[in-house]
Amino acid sequence: MPHRQALATGTAFALAAGLMWGLVFIVPLLLPQYPAALLSVGRYLAFGLIALPLAWLDRQRLRQLTRADWVEAAKLALVGNLLYYLCLAAAIQRAGGPLPTMIIGTLPVVIALASNRRDALRDGRLPWAQLLPSLLLIGAGIALVNQVELQHLRQQPQADLAGYALGAALGVGAVVCWTWYPLRNADWLRAHPDRSPSTWATAQGIATLPMALLGYAVFWAWHALGAPGSDAALALPFGPTPGRYIALMLAVGLLASWLGTLCWNEASQRLPTTLVGQLIVFETLAALGYAFVLRGQQPEALTLAGVALLVAGVVVGLRRRPTHPAAA
Repeated sequence: MPHRQALATGTAFALAAGLMWGLVFIVPLLLPQYPAALLSVGRYLAFGLIALPLAWLDRQRLRQLTRADWVEAAKLALVGNLLYYLCLAAAIQRAGGPLPTMIIGTLPVVIALASNRRDALRDGRLPWAQLLPSLLLIGAGIALVNQVELQHLRQQPQADLAGYALGAALGVGAVVCWTWYPLRNADWLRAHPDRSPSTWATAQGIATLPMALLGYAVFWAWHALGAPGSDAALALPFGPTPGRYIALMLAVGLLASWLGTLCWNEASQRLPTTLVGQLIVFETLAALGYAFVLRGQQPEALTLAGVALLVAGVVVGLRRRPTHPAAA
């Protein structure tokens, strides 16, 4: 596939993934009565159940996966799915939407820095002088957007500073999970260019299902025993608003988990990891957009300026070409 076509197609898939992944930031705000653990296992239980009929339709290609492939899918599912969303949902519930969005917004910079050193032999390496302008623009955009959000947080008279600090720590944990996930996921996809990204997305859903079932059972048992930290008023299995809970879990399970993973796999198979890591910025932009729609507010001028810087940083990054060691 010509470079320009691969670049355009990969970017479009990354944009679609970001639009769907942004939905997961507002679910904890729509279900504030639900513990983060129940949101995480519920989302990925739905993902696994959705993957079952897809796996039956794709059973011939799934049979081609080796035991090592399934072990890798399980690792990706545990860290990039369950653990990541547990940290993210808990961070949003403790610190609100803006602070975790700010921290997750650093992912393009963190992944670009990690992959530029780690994957130089495979994807080529961008000289730091060429990578720096894009990273500075993205970093400045994130700083502007979140400066506005932090000002709003400071204006709250009953702000829980300890809760914000814990939310920040959990947000950092989510960043660690989702720095590891795209690097390892891209390793498998680039090493298996003959395999379908949709099959790999379905495989991760199947690998997630038993872990989500186990997590749900453990949470239920913990709650039934009245263990420390459990909410006696929480009505299981589906909580105080079962219809909304089930609908939102199915929505994010289908859109954010399976379809979002599929689109991200397509992008990862076409683009260098250094570049595709920067395109996670689409998730941050989508999350901010959805948050403003949920609030019923228009973004302030500084927020719009930050968004413009984020987009400019991505555009600058897309124009850079990695240099392969052999060419150098």
